[in-house]
Amino acid sequence: MNQAVISGTGLYTPPYSISNDELIACFNAYVVKFNAENAEAIASGQLTALEESSVAFIEKASGIKSRFVVEKNGILDINRMVPSIPERPDDQRSIMCDMAVAASEQALARAGRTAADVDMVLVACSNLQRAYPAISIEVQEALGIDGYGFDMNVACSSATFGIQTAVSAVQSGQARAVLVVNPEITSGHLNWRDRDSHFIFGDACTALLIERADRATSMHRFEILGTKLKTKFSNNIRNNFGFLNRADGSGIGKPDKLFRQQGRKVFKEVCPMAADMIKDTVESAGLAIPQVNRFWLHQANLNMNLLITRMVLGRDAAREEAPVILDTYANTSSAGSIIAFHKYQDDLPTGSHGVICSFGAGYSIGCVVVKKI
Repeated sequence: MNQAVISGTGLYTPPYSISNDELIACFNAYVVKFNAENAEAIASGQLTALEESSVAFIEKASGIKSRFVVEKNGILDINRMVPSIPERPDDQRSIMCDMAVAASEQALARAGRTAADVDMVLVACSNLQRAYPAISIEVQEALGIDGYGFDMNVACSSATFGIQTAVSAVQSGQARAVLVVNPEITSGHLNWRDRDSHFIFGDACTALLIERADRATSMHRFEILGTKLKTKFSNNIRNNFGFLNRADGSGIGKPDKLFRQQGRKVFKEVCPMAADMIKDTVESAGLAIPQVNRFWLHQANLNMNLLITRMVLGRDAAREEAPVILDTYANTSSAGSIIAFHKYQDDLPTGSHGVICSFGAGYSIGCVVVKKI
């Protein structure tokens, strides 16, 4: 059986950033407008007045200070509050393909590889912009890869589930090298008028090259020592958008066709699940927790990450042990843990161990134990 390594990573960061100050100015202006336009219905009890928010609320609740987006103006227009992303003709690359190609080219360059070395492309993300043809096959074509590709969605855990899928392909000999790409345009599924969630997400795309260890020549190799995946059904994070919506006109435009969650329940239920999963995966890889030098966790909420590492370590983690990128990127769904991995790996000495862990809707949790070589 072939041993698999991560030999390169890539990151595409969109050109626009929205600060909490900008976001709150827009949201509160919308609240004032809504309450004024619906004053009579609010006074009669038919509607509930909307509540303004604050930068302090966002940062205390999440640790997020800003987020990158593929388009900014539409989001900050109180009469729209949805990104303005025009559809492209079928004979042009999709926006997700462009993001994926940019991140993939970085990963290939960092691994010292070209498209000729890759046999498989896996696009793993939360929100695919279309049902078919697969974005992965479009990316494969754009990069000039002779092989195969497919898309998969396990919400925020898509990257770690994608890594396991790639590892299996490499181990079995099905592929010499696999590109796992995570293009996330989360600004499209977010309800920018919901006080409890409008600040959560940002856009980004990550990529990893996973290949046979005996072929890899990169200076940035991480041996994959073990992986574990787990799912447990829950409605606490849900999005009901899909092609069947057109079959029931009563649901068109309803808030449940966008991201929604019961945050307190998610926090209470997912944190212990993720902590246990990390400990189990590390033990199965033949290691003890004190041997782990770094935790690249899903970047959803700072308070969740602080609690999970405290449960795992029995103490508060130092910042360098569990690096944070969500303060500037926000929650980028499946890309979050890989952004942290991409940005905070080069300082580790050879022989260091780390854990990539993601968790999200499903519930779904994926853990990958790696060793720098």
